[in-house]
Amino acid sequence: MNKHILGSLLVLALSLAQAGEVEVVEARTTKNTDGSWRIQVTLKHADEGWEHYADRWEILDENGKILATRVLAHPHVNEQPFTRGLSSVRIPAGTRSLTIRGHDKVHEYGGKELKLAWPPK
Repeated sequence: MNKHILGSLLVLALSLAQAGEVEVVEARTTKNTDGSWRIQVTLKHADEGWEHYADRWEILDENGKILATRVLAHPHVNEQPFTRGLSSVRIPAGTRSLTIRGHDKVHEYGGKELKLAWPPK
């Protein structure tokens, strides 16, 4: 393979890996009067712009079923870590734990997840 092409591929791979995967730093839960929940999630990711940024987080039950998704509509390049909430989340009765995971446009899943015992005490 041409050294120039190989070098370009290496630079591209390094730049894509630079931002890394999304890390879920913290989650706060508040029960609403109607029995649903407001979930506030703090994420950390080295967003680089529209091509590589944390674009959502999800709440899963202990069986891996997605219960809710919070879409993030834009990069947070100069706001790290950042917190976004999701209202009116319904958690089925009998749920014993939740996992919150982040997603980014390049790596998709794979960063640090946060597991919560459920219901909160």
